[in-house]
Amino acid sequence: MNKLNRYSLGLYFMILIFTACKTPSAIQQTNNSVLIPASATESEIVRLAANVTPSARQQAWQEMEFTAFFHFSVNTFTELQWGKGTESPSVFNPTALDARQWVKTAKDAGIKLVILTCKHHDGFCLWPSKFTEHSVKNSPYKNGKGDVVKEVAEACKELGVKFGVYLSPWDRHEKTYGDSPVYNQFFNNQLTELLSNYGDIAEVWFDGACGEGPNGKKQVYDWKSYYSIIRKLQPHAVIAVMGPDVRWVGTESGYGRETEWSVVPASSQSLTDIAANSQQKTGDGTFLPPGDMRGIDLGSRAKIATAKGLIWYPSEVDVSIRPGWFYDSKEDSKVKSPEKLLDIYFSSVGRNSLLLLNIPPDKRGLLHENDVRNLQLFKKMADDIFTTNYLSGAKITSDSQSGKQKAEYCIDADNKTWWAAAPDKSSALLEATLAGPQTFNVLMLQENIQIGQRIESFILEGWVNGSWQKLCEGTTVGYKRLLRFDSVTTDRVRLRITGSRLNPTLSSFGLYLNKSEMNK
Repeated sequence: MNKLNRYSLGLYFMILIFTACKTPSAIQQTNNSVLIPASATESEIVRLAANVTPSARQQAWQEMEFTAFFHFSVNTFTELQWGKGTESPSVFNPTALDARQWVKTAKDAGIKLVILTCKHHDGFCLWPSKFTEHSVKNSPYKNGKGDVVKEVAEACKELGVKFGVYLSPWDRHEKTYGDSPVYNQFFNNQLTELLSNYGDIAEVWFDGACGEGPNGKKQVYDWKSYYSIIRKLQPHAVIAVMGPDVRWVGTESGYGRETEWSVVPASSQSLTDIAANSQQKTGDGTFLPPGDMRGIDLGSRAKIATAKGLIWYPSEVDVSIRPGWFYDSKEDSKVKSPEKLLDIYFSSVGRNSLLLLNIPPDKRGLLHENDVRNLQLFKKMADDIFTTNYLSGAKITSDSQSGKQKAEYCIDADNKTWWAAAPDKSSALLEATLAGPQTFNVLMLQENIQIGQRIESFILEGWVNGSWQKLCEGTTVGYKRLLRFDSVTTDRVRLRITGSRLNPTLSSFGLYLNKSEMNK
């Protein structure tokens, strides 16, 4: 998909939510954004950052953890990754398309949402759009009566998996592309079709690819109108990654940052412009983003110190199970192994991001046997690790707590309860005594992000040979942090939170065993 090219074309993706203010210096804050007064001190900025939290749609998105892409188009049959827009609809002819097989495979792997490439850059539509002839209605598939979007949407509804749509703004087939006002209306018409005729849409996925049209002019996308249609027709859908709710992690490797802040700086044009653009009823106030967000450090204290605003803008890690994004028969032997998929899971979901894994259907219209097998083996490996939390039933204490938010709430297997340190504490110590000596090598931590992302550094220690020994350490936690370390056997552990923006919280604290690592 080569998003390095796409994203260098511009990132018009952020939306802030702002309440009205009486004076320009007043702090304007809602749950997932805040404007920072010019007079704010470093400690005040840290306090503001610690209280930025996800919107309801962002929270629901993050809790899914693992989602899937289905890249499927004329490219599947030409074995090109980027179609030219000149392909004949006649090449699109899957012989055994089974959308239920796609969705069931995804669900069995633990995937909670699937996104279909309803139209890629080649402009070919997997639904019978009224606004172009370049679609399934002019293909041999089901004698022109097919609707792949409908088939996938219905399979999702039947199997209880959420459905999302990818619609490429870049259209290499459409003749009006480059005539910006005309094409934007064309695009909005197609977007409206997808959001009106296929039930609930949980995610709308845009990329930033942009080129010149037949008139030699580069298309100017009207992102604001696109967002407005989505908020009107599918108000619960998150908009990613050229959108206000979710950002791209910056690579297609499957690996997120080891320090990943969901709260990042947001530059504003001016307080007056933002107030004018605020759309408080729908939660939209569009303005230009700060630029490229692919750096290693996006949200540290140094980064937020000079910010004019902050926003909850979480990371999505996308990667394909194969080298390419569309099916290519030459890659049947190059499907990522179960071990590689597990490593990617630890390095994406386990680094405060959501994993979006592409699983491309083949020319038959089926997920290939190699892909299915490796997904199944990956799921078994993950289940074997996370079935038993060795902290379950342990006796746990903390050196402070806020009100009734006691330490045992972070090991009770209920993410709706949590421990919080005392309000005046930015560090903390939790110590647990297990039911007996246990062997483990995986740490899992989760903050209560509905209060905010706060933890900046932590160390896990085990009581070994009569002293406390460091097992692992990390920086940010956020929604979820997973760390692997050398296997240890002990009945006592302690977690030292050594830095935090205000008082830290934990909704989950787990210790697990990856048996396959013991044999290395």
